[in-house]
Amino acid sequence: QVQLVESGGGLVQPGGSLRLSCAASGNSFSIYTMGWYRQPPGKLRDMVATITSGGSTNYADSVKGRFTISRDNAKNMVYLQMNSLKPEDTAVYYCNAAPFYWGKGTLVTVSS
Repeated sequence: QVQLVESGGGLVQPGGSLRLSCAASGNSFSIYTMGWYRQPPGKLRDMVATITSGGSTNYADSVKGRFTISRDNAKNMVYLQMNSLKPEDTAVYYCNAAPFYWGKGTLVTVSS
């Protein structure tokens, strides 16, 4: 069983940056592939970035070069550094411990 709590969302202007954090509690955090997903208003939830237990990363094409996922297994934390934010990045961002565990999400709004 893994519990996930996201933080760091908010309102940011286009071109700005935000860092999302996901705190995990429970057993064996380090063995999970962790991911960030997002759900824009009225749309389906999509993968943003994932990171394996060994540190291999994967990104959606729309965020490559702008977002960076990282993890700290000693602290049971996963992060998403988001730079050069665009209005189309507006969404609720969810943390995932593959495949079954989800946080409740944090809202990111990119608007001037």
